[in-house]
Amino acid sequence: MITGLHHVQLAMPEAGEEQAREFYSELLDIPERTKPATLQSNGGCWFEKEQVRVHLGIERDFRPAKKAHPAFQASDFHNLMEKLKNAGYRIQSAEPLDHHSRFFVNDPFGNRIEFINAESEF
Repeated sequence: MITGLHHVQLAMPEAGEEQAREFYSELLDIPERTKPATLQSNGGCWFEKEQVRVHLGIERDFRPAKKAHPAFQASDFHNLMEKLKNAGYRIQSAEPLDHHSRFFVNDPFGNRIEFINAESEF
């Protein structure tokens, strides 16, 4: 029945689009996609690259997701970690999972994001 995951929707506060672009497009290298015209008045922004789709929507009474989170596989895992550190993001280490290193970062809005090394390290 379920054949895949189409996208992940995360919330952000009003007027957070530029911060979202800096984090998701510039740091994570997920290009922004123009939202369908029928949804543009809602604000927010979409980022999509191959099978990775992250949609950020405006939530008026915004509260960041502290526990629930997407987990992205990263092919250039260690360089991504350094890139995020150099941009001022705090890396939260995590125990390896199924022979893959991983870490957590909060996006600019405080949403928890997990990164898993696409390459097995053990």
